[in-house]
Amino acid sequence: MAIEIKNKKAAFTYFLEDEFVAGIELNGAEIKSIRGGKASIGESYCKFDNNELYVFNMYVEEYRNAGYTPQAPRRQRKLLLNKNELKKLDKKLKNVGITLVPTLMFISKSGYAKLKFRVAKGKKMHDKRATLKEKDIARDLDRSL
Repeated sequence: MAIEIKNKKAAFTYFLEDEFVAGIELNGAEIKSIRGGKASIGESYCKFDNNELYVFNMYVEEYRNAGYTPQAPRRQRKLLLNKNELKKLDKKLKNVGITLVPTLMFISKSGYAKLKFRVAKGKKMHDKRATLKEKDIARDLDRSL
């Protein structure tokens, strides 16, 4: 059974561009919570801190059998990328209105937690309305067939 935790609001809220995949640095039993599907990336975002890329506000529920070490469910977690990718992302973030939005968290074949995130630019209200209108038209066409 493949674990995939999606950010469904990302495509509605942002114009999504380039896609990157990074490993996540986890502590203790956080991987067990993710494997159990007890995580959320709905309100999370990525940003640089001291030339390192971190994901903020990603929720990973405390694992019940973790022992005596407490875990912060919404702590910042480091993303593992190589230097060339970090430089490329840093250049893209210099533009105004550009952000990094996580779209999918999954467990790779080798058993590691990975995060897919995309370079994104925020949509205005009229863009969101147009997206909803296109969805409604497509849904009506599917019903009529």
